Amino acid sequence: MNEVLTRTEEKMKKTLKTLEHDFQSLRTGRASAGMFEKIRVNYYGQETPLSQVASVSVPEARLVVIQPWDKGLLNEIERAIQKSELSLNPNSDGRIIRINIPPLTEDRRKDLVKHAKQIAEQSKVSLRNVRRDGNEDLKKLEKAKEISEDDLKLATTKIQELIDGYVKQVDEMLSKKETEILEV
Repeated sequence: MNEVLTRTEEKMKKTLKTLEHDFQSLRTGRASAGMFEKIRVNYYGQETPLSQVASVSVPEARLVVIQPWDKGLLNEIERAIQKSELSLNPNSDGRIIRINIPPLTEDRRKDLVKHAKQIAEQSKVSLRNVRRDGNEDLKKLEKAKEISEDDLKLATTKIQELIDGYVKQVDEMLSKKETEILEV
């Protein structure tokens, strides 16, 4: 029974980590290195994460500086950023890439908030699926006479308490991201 609870909580933690990662890559009006997490660069025929071929720094609130470790990758990095869904225009001086982050329009902010809500809802669905799987595992244990009916009720209550806590964290993360996006 305890291993089912532990496994269920681990899956819920992973769902929260995924949400955090997805929120980092959402563009707000402010520059952040996390915006570039999903960008892949063609590195000698291999699609490689940008963070593995260059350093990404944020010296100012609306400026990102990308310094490739291999100067030959400058054009590939620029191309990957231009093709990305970030809608950014990189400027290169032959050594480094500078990207000015323009302020978001009101419509774009609303779209981003809507997208953030969709991501949060997907996380809640994932949490509910984890709860369902945990409860099914517990029912199998009870059917196999490995736990009693009382243990089953106790464990399902604990799983419900877990999901309530994680759903609350998802709501808090969404609220924080919404505030960040709508900040002018």
